[in-house]
Amino acid sequence: MKLSIIIPAYNEEKRIAASLEDYATLFSEKYGKDFEIIVVMNGCKDNTFGIVNNFEKIFPQIKHLDFEKSGKGFAIIEGFKVAKGELVGFTDADNSTDASQFEKLIENLKDYDGIIGSRWMKGSVVEPRQPFSRRIASRSFNLLTRMFFGLKFGDTQCGAKIFKKEAISRTLPRLGITEWAFDIDLLYKLKKNGCRIKEIPITWRDVGGSKLNVSKTSLKMFLAVTRLRLINSPFRFVVKTYDCMPEWLKIHHRLK
Repeated sequence: MKLSIIIPAYNEEKRIAASLEDYATLFSEKYGKDFEIIVVMNGCKDNTFGIVNNFEKIFPQIKHLDFEKSGKGFAIIEGFKVAKGELVGFTDADNSTDASQFEKLIENLKDYDGIIGSRWMKGSVVEPRQPFSRRIASRSFNLLTRMFFGLKFGDTQCGAKIFKKEAISRTLPRLGITEWAFDIDLLYKLKKNGCRIKEIPITWRDVGGSKLNVSKTSLKMFLAVTRLRLINSPFRFVVKTYDCMPEWLKIHHRLK
């Protein structure tokens, strides 16, 4: 099989249909049956399953996994475990990066081990332009990842990435469930494995329906990336100590 596309989905009944239609149609024309779309539902409480099930009847290349546990990182890791494609990638359920842009990643992969889309490189298109507060939060977070992990990418968080299966297979055993820092953990572990990752500009369109709270999310992301840095340092004992604390003392409970 040539290609596996993982779509993590949490309560996406209002947005996932457009994404499945777009991706399944384009890649059916290009690869026929030689690709798969793996929708990983994690903790869904709405009708996401029903919509995905209907699409499975139309496109046999679509399949699903369904878990009670939630989290993007968890969902993608589970998708990695069952993916059969020579190339394995993931994208957001809201179709903010449409199928033509995902195909652009594949076309530019060439001799690299992976390729990621960027909303911040010259030539990228973001529609509509993000609010000032969100742009500041994004650039601050990116600066932090550069300082902590030496990752020179302009956009680690764009939900459009694809890798060669061999690179993922070598890296998968070392990945953890890092929630908001999953993309950074993945790119960092790939880097430590000597993998070459390319970044290219893409077109990204903000799709309505997101419940993102910028201030709360920014703090969660800061805590997640700080935790990840500690895990990958001589001070990992700090994280182990924190994990052993009673739940009512943990900071993240006050962020919900």
